[in-house]
Amino acid sequence: MHNAQPWHFRYFRGSRVFHVRADFDRVMPHADPDTRALHLGCGAALFNLRVAVVHEGWYPATQVLPDQTDPALLATVQLIGLGSDESGLAALYPAIHQRHTSRFPFEETEIPQSVRTALSGAAHIEGASLTFPTAWHLQELLDLVREAEARNLTDRASDQDLARWTHIDDSSERPAPDGVPDYAFGPRKLGGKAPMRDFAGTRPVAGRDAAEFEHSPHLALLSTAHDRPEDWVRAGQAMQRVLLLATLKGLSSSLATQPLEWTDLRWPLRDPISGEGHVQMLLRLGYGPKGTSTPRRPVSEVLDIEP
Repeated sequence: MHNAQPWHFRYFRGSRVFHVRADFDRVMPHADPDTRALHLGCGAALFNLRVAVVHEGWYPATQVLPDQTDPALLATVQLIGLGSDESGLAALYPAIHQRHTSRFPFEETEIPQSVRTALSGAAHIEGASLTFPTAWHLQELLDLVREAEARNLTDRASDQDLARWTHIDDSSERPAPDGVPDYAFGPRKLGGKAPMRDFAGTRPVAGRDAAEFEHSPHLALLSTAHDRPEDWVRAGQAMQRVLLLATLKGLSSSLATQPLEWTDLRWPLRDPISGEGHVQMLLRLGYGPKGTSTPRRPVSEVLDIEP
């Protein structure tokens, strides 16, 4: 969320084990008080690690939340043997470097059912479900996003979270290695129904364009059966698997977290037919610009290597 990069890796050479740890100093106190979004982000980073391990010819034996006395230790990944590509993970490796959040308008082009089915299958492999709402349910989701965005624009605590993790006119010699810089905000939305967050808030951004966004956006709900920390990590892995596969399928993507930041708005997002499941992320998918890369923290800050 907001490119906070709330993860830390520690690699133990002797045992060939990675520890994936949460950096709770990077939590957003208002938007993510229970650290659910932090766990999702770390789950996505964990999935990228699994893909990279397989790409290098190893098998990633993964345990989520292996030590109940250490809540910051979100997962361990041991590199063992050559062999299984763990359900085709290696094929996703190129997409890690290609996928960037796109905050630009997408085409109104329909996403083929075969692609939707493949994306839902990708989420299922990781223990989550991905559904594509339509008709009145889709309109309800868009209304909830609009309500959440309106609240965020007038909520002081939300503005504080946004101010910390966005950077306008950062022309210093050493620009921030995290957060969302103004060149990645995308244009202001003149019209359309796409669920876009305005990262500028009420602040002016010199030279920023405005654009019409899609009127029939393609949204997908990522959900889990339960809502515990292990489910959040699982959802993060599922989210990343879906996003990487979508990239390989030629789709661009962005995330709509606004209604997930408000307890009373998150619950109505769920499947209205079954009334079950806990929505963990709202994805916007479509054909359009691939988005702009955002900064990453130096490797020395996020990786320790032990004997």
